[in-house]
Amino acid sequence: MKYIVLILLFFSCLACTSKKDSKLGQLNLALTSNIPTLDPAVSYDTVSAEVVYQVYEALYEYDYLVRPYQLKPLLAESFPKIENDGKKYTIKIKRGVFYHTNPAFKNERREVVAQDFINQIKRIAYKPTQSNGWWLFSNKVKGLDEFREKTKDLKQFLNSEVSGLQAPDKYTLVIELKDIFPQLIHALAMAFTAPVATEVIQKYDNNLNLNTVGTGPYMLKKWNPNNTLTLIRNPNYHVVKYPSDGDSVAHEKKLLKDANKKLPFIEKITFHIMKEAQTRWLNFLQGNIDVITLSKDHFPLALNKSGGLKSEITEKNIRLEIAPTLTFWWLAFNMTDPLLGKNLLLRKAIAHAVDTNRYIKDFTNNIGLKANSIFPPGIIGYSPSTKTSFNADKNTARELLKKAGFPNGEGLPVIQYDVRGASTVARQMGEFIQKELAEVGIKINVNTNSFSGFLNKARTGQLQMWQGGWAMDYPDPENVVQLLTTKNHPPGPNSTYFSDPEVDKLYEKLSKTIDTNRQKELTSEVEQIIDQKLPWVMQYYTRNYILLHQRVKNFRQSDLIRNYIKYLRVN
Repeated sequence: MKYIVLILLFFSCLACTSKKDSKLGQLNLALTSNIPTLDPAVSYDTVSAEVVYQVYEALYEYDYLVRPYQLKPLLAESFPKIENDGKKYTIKIKRGVFYHTNPAFKNERREVVAQDFINQIKRIAYKPTQSNGWWLFSNKVKGLDEFREKTKDLKQFLNSEVSGLQAPDKYTLVIELKDIFPQLIHALAMAFTAPVATEVIQKYDNNLNLNTVGTGPYMLKKWNPNNTLTLIRNPNYHVVKYPSDGDSVAHEKKLLKDANKKLPFIEKITFHIMKEAQTRWLNFLQGNIDVITLSKDHFPLALNKSGGLKSEITEKNIRLEIAPTLTFWWLAFNMTDPLLGKNLLLRKAIAHAVDTNRYIKDFTNNIGLKANSIFPPGIIGYSPSTKTSFNADKNTARELLKKAGFPNGEGLPVIQYDVRGASTVARQMGEFIQKELAEVGIKINVNTNSFSGFLNKARTGQLQMWQGGWAMDYPDPENVVQLLTTKNHPPGPNSTYFSDPEVDKLYEKLSKTIDTNRQKELTSEVEQIIDQKLPWVMQYYTRNYILLHQRVKNFRQSDLIRNYIKYLRVN
């Protein structure tokens, strides 16, 4: 009996050890909706980006530990050689970088070459790809717009060249522009421009929504679209090392302990699809999820009156990270809609009817910063002294509604308001807007959607009124203004279909300007037009309260650095 007890104890301890070891080197994260796509040419939402940026890589990336943000080479050997007054970029490609193993390569290792970057830019232009990144290159690269118009099938795609995209040798990429485009270097840090091999395009008939063949630190292991997606460490990942220097915050947080060590550290990442905030919260508390961004319902559960973590949370070895972001939100109108788009007074009535301060209190626990500009803090164009023309005033809203032709809402059709998901919080956000507008006589119908369904409506012009949001792609005011240009109507990012010739002209000037003072002048002019014509009613800038289990190391919040997981360590 004694030996049986010892044996049982041994196997019990072994089981405990195995359970403990199963946690080592694994990261569990929650996604708030199903993943719309895994194609880097199509992915343009925060959910799919969370996966895509771990699998695919671009020529450049942002330094993980340096603020203000700085780019550095990733798949490029160095920064571009820029000639011809800023219109010609010559980029040397890093040698010895290989794609993940895939049947497209017939069991052979496939090295990344310059042509693969040309393939991807062509894929962005090729209409059947339905890329959300065309706005980056529209009317910018020599011959690319012509390629877009004449190329109708994959055979033409593969056999057609673009005069402004050349590979004079395997490891040299040349991009020739029609005009200067200072933001190109930022575009080359986005997953939109990740290389794609010709063999992959042929093997999957250009459909990469479900097929991932990247060069990144992680590769797809398994995907259950309604449940989980698992990535595993790329055993053949090229040499990328943890940064050896950073700013004062990086030093203060001791984020340099792993300096010069080869990445990535984590062996396996499992993304769990958890659409409800309560589900994510409970799983985080149980240790099934390692990182969570607090939602409105959980601020009072996690934080004390001074804004710190409650003792019962810290006792669970959980820590808090508070970080500003480059994400901002607004109420959006479809400017082609015969009701909202054609009636400025009605839009103004809506702007005055909604109590944004209470919206921020109810849904961000007063953490969101009320927006006074279309530009977020930290971006040229933003000024804390900028004043918005629209503050909550129900009486003003009623007067404007009367002038709009609908006294007390009489004769006004019901407006369709779409929310960005089907969760309880998404529905509550819609109901808040519904209640606010009802007080002045404006009736709206709140439509819930899956996130992918919402994105599809946005891309196909099916929205009437909704909450718009943007996480900046790069820290340049051009990235905000392009959301409001005529050429970026859907499937581009201008889902309001707002069109103004003056804004278009200002954008063209801004996109070619690197002088800070001139940028400030141009952004101020854009701001005034948007305030007058009101395609957006600004709401707030996001700040994130992020909780992490102590075993997660090296974490630093950033909107722009989406390939952050390779820097993390799980102890």
